[in-house]
Parts: sequence; C-alpha cells; structure tokens
Amino acid sequence: MKLKSIRMFGNTLRLFGNEGPGPTLGTLVLLCIFAFLAIYPLSMLVFGSLHSTPPGMAGEFNLDGYAKLFSSHTILILLNTLGISLTKTIASLVVAVMLAWIIARTDTPARGALEILITLPFFIPPILTAMAWGMLGNPQVGLINQIYQSLTGSTQPLINVYSYAGVVWHMMQYSTAFLFMFIIDIFKAIDPTLEDAARMCGASRIRVFFRITLVLMLPALSNAFILSFLRGIENFESPLFFGTPAHVTVMTTEIFDALNQRSIADYQYATAISIFVMVMMFGLVLLQFWLLRNRAFTTVTGKAYATATVHLGPWRWVTFAICAFYIFISFILPAAQLALGSFFKFFGFYTYDMLTLDNYSNVFGNAEFWLSLRNTLILGFIGATACMLLGSSVAYVAIRTKWKARRLIEGLAWLPWMMPGMVLGVGYLWAFALLPKSIPIYGTIWALFLAYLALCTPVSVRIMVSAFTQLSADLEECARVHGANSAQTMQKIVLALVWPSFAVGWILAFFGIMRELSASVLLYSADSEVTSVFLLKLWTNGQAEQVSVIGLMMLLMVLGFRWFQLALLKRVRA
Repeated sequence: MKLKSIRMFGNTLRLFGNEGPGPTLGTLVLLCIFAFLAIYPLSMLVFGSLHSTPPGMAGEFNLDGYAKLFSSHTILILLNTLGISLTKTIASLVVAVMLAWIIARTDTPARGALEILITLPFFIPPILTAMAWGMLGNPQVGLINQIYQSLTGSTQPLINVYSYAGVVWHMMQYSTAFLFMFIIDIFKAIDPTLEDAARMCGASRIRVFFRITLVLMLPALSNAFILSFLRGIENFESPLFFGTPAHVTVMTTEIFDALNQRSIADYQYATAISIFVMVMMFGLVLLQFWLLRNRAFTTVTGKAYATATVHLGPWRWVTFAICAFYIFISFILPAAQLALGSFFKFFGFYTYDMLTLDNYSNVFGNAEFWLSLRNTLILGFIGATACMLLGSSVAYVAIRTKWKARRLIEGLAWLPWMMPGMVLGVGYLWAFALLPKSIPIYGTIWALFLAYLALCTPVSVRIMVSAFTQLSADLEECARVHGANSAQTMQKIVLALVWPSFAVGWILAFFGIMRELSASVLLYSADSEVTSVFLLKLWTNGQAEQVSVIGLMMLLMVLGFRWFQLALLKRVRA
C-alpha cells in the first residue's frame, strides 16, 4: 500500500517540472482545479447574494439580502459571534499558556503522557463532545447535576450547558488543545539564557515570566490568537447544540436556520451573510499576514542550549493535578458519559433496571448507520489522499519551480481557508445546482468530496511547503550529477525524504474530514449521508442512547488513528 502511494505521489509531482519560468501542463491543471474549487463557488456566492430566489429558479437581481444585514437582529448576531469567539479565545489562550509552561518548562511528573492526553480534544470530532456535554450538563437530567443534587439536596442545577457560557465552554475544549499544540514548541525553543540573565539581575520568577518569556512569545501568541479567533467565528457545533436552545444565535447557525429551519428557505439572506463572514475572515487573515510580515521561521537549527527546567519541589504535584483535571473534564468525562449512556434504556435514568444492550443492537441493525459510516470512511481515505496529492503539488510548484505565477496557485489553494465550512457549503450549493445537467454533482457524494478537498487542502499545503523548504535543492542536483534521471531523483531523493510529512498530513486531513459537519449538513443527500450528519439527526430525534453507542465507536476509532500518528512521528524522529 505504501509503495503504491509513493508511486502515485511521484507520478503526480513529475507533472511539475522546474525548468524555465513558464507554466507546465501540471501547473495549468492546478489552476483549473482551484478555479473550480475556490473561484467558481466564490463567484456563485456573489451571484446568490444578489438573486432573489433559490438556485435553479427564475428571479430578479436586487440588494434585499444585504439590506437585511443592517437590521438590529443581524447586528446582534454579529456581536454574539464576535463576543463568543473573543471570550473563548482569551480564556483558551490563558489556559493553553499555563498548560504549555507546565509541560515544557517544569519537572511535573509524567509530562510526556500528559502532553499527549492534553492534545486529544483537538482530534475528537466536536459533535461527539457536544453531545456528551449535552448529556452531562443538561439542567434537568444531566449526570453532573444529578450527582450534585443528590450530594447537596439542592433543587437547582449546578451547571446549564444550554447557555452563552455553555457555548464558550465547549468551544474552549477544542481551542485550548489547538493553542497548546501551537504554544508548547515555542516554550521549548526559547533560549533560557535570557531568563537566567534576568534572574541574576534580581527579577523574581513571576516577573521573568511576564517581562521576558511572554514578551519573547508575543509575535507567536498574536498569530495563535488570530488563528483561534478565526476558528471561533466559523464554529458551528457549539452554537448549534448549546446556543440554539438558549436563543443564542451566531453567524453560522443563522445561515443554517435561514436554509433549513424556515418554512421558505431564504437563500439570498443566507448567501449575503456568507459573503459578509468571508469578508470579515479575509480582513483577519490580512491582519495575521501583517503581523507576520518580514518574519522568518526556521524549523531545523543547531542550538547551544538546553530547555530550562523549573524545579517545583512539592508543587509539582499541584501542576500535575492541574493538567490531570483538564484532561478529566475535556476527555475522560465526555468519554465516560458516552460509554455510560450507551448501556441504559433512557438518557438520564441511571438505575439497574434500565441497563440494556438494545442500543447496540439497534445501531448495528440500522442500515442507515452503516451507509453513513461507509461514506465517511470512503471520503476520509480517498479525500485525505487527494488532499495530500493536491497539496504536495501546490507546495512543489511554489518551492521548486521558477514559474512567475506560482504564488497565484498557492494563494488560490489558501482561499478556502477564509471560507468557513458553512460558507463554503452555501457557495457549493449554488455552484453545483447551476452546473449543466451533464455534470451531476449536486446531491451526490462528489459534492461532499469536493467540499472536503477544498477545506483540507490548505493544511496539506502548509505541511508540504514546510517539508520541501527544509529539503535542499542541492540533493536533487547531486543525484542528477551522479547519473540519476528525473524519475529516479524524485523517487529515491525527494519522496524518500518528504514521505513522513506526507503521512502525517494525511492523518490530519483524515481527522478533518471525520469531524466536518457544517458543510456536510448542507451538501449531503440520502445516499451520501456521513456519520456526523447521521449523529445530528439522531440527536435531534431524541435518540441520545444510540448517539452514545456511535460516539463511543468513533472515539475508539480516533484513539486508534491518534496512536498510529504518534507511532509514525516517533519513527520519523528516531
């Protein structure tokens, strides 16, 4: 399997030569692909925002959709979106910095295992943890509230996840893990001699942390803050599960409601909001690029220092407890709820006489579940492979060719990064519906495949650009000097050295496809339903017990892939 993938990888890259400044056949093909994946749906978004009727229906062109954006209702939704994203980003950043400092700079016990466990929420589909916390924090029958009321005799719930705070809380679990992965390597890379110099001058550890360490990390923290803020704006699962019952609406749920929850779908309004969200995202991306201007990032260096370790003495068990508590509430507690809920007849009634295995038999005997699982795995394997092949091609063109317009291809590949899944889904709704009947994409599994390809390619490009940047062109030239032809050079040199990065990127793309819901819920059909959409339908229909069974199965699958990823990374670094 690996050899077959390497050959496919090599055949793809050989389409892109580095001879001369002009385009090759491969680069022209890439332009056509991204014109269809990014430019076409973007143009259809503009078209749809001006068209008064749904796709395929006769109508007129006007600005009614944009006029609705300036209503008090929409302005309140915008403020909710920005407020929720800002609140969760600040809180997540504080927690992530604290956890990263504990793992990277102290002698806390079991730091290696803690680091792996802290990152787990990033890889778990948010819909799983959302459903788990919907069962844990339900104000009437949530497990946490039942335990609290039985211990204290109170009639009031301890927590209510169906609230503004519940939306922020759930978004934080994914965001904290994401920021932690970003920040911990920065802590490990800071030269400790600067901190030691401050300590020798009489500064306390707290003063050194705030005046030296954080100042050195400020550019990277700013970048992480904006990335997390962007992800908060496009978040769909948390506002859908916890905001909707509390009448807390954000941009993504407003788009979903306009298309799916009204007697007459308001496509023009939904598309106008999508355009507005994308413009806002574009402005934030420009701000990110401005913050990173004229900065160089080196991934492989030699350094004459070791990471400083703070010896905490007895306090190391306090920091261990802090990390363990975060792992407990972000991973162990939701996983335990899914396992517990799968064995009871009714969610919230945890008594001996309610124990049953019927939930498992109902799920395993459900043909719709197996269809959704099959579609998810097919899209995951084929989609991740296609994403990495496409991303590798873009990275190779950007780094190894001399074509003057190579940055255009790289920019087009990054364009979907500024289009949240919900926005991209709306654009593809219009794009596929208006295609000629001879191109039957609308309502098929191909619609989901193309959406996943667009959403995951930016990540694959980033990974492979880093891989090709670290690979000196001298190695290829040396191989040619010794008689190797282009095919041999590609297979024996280039592919052999970048294959580990390709494999890691493939796993990340697979995870991304597994947890995608926002675009899927707009583009699926009866034959192309995926597991995330099937779970949402079960939850909406009040079948939390079957949700627990499927959630537990998916969680075990995620853990298996995460173990494989860590084993692969360990092999690469060895």
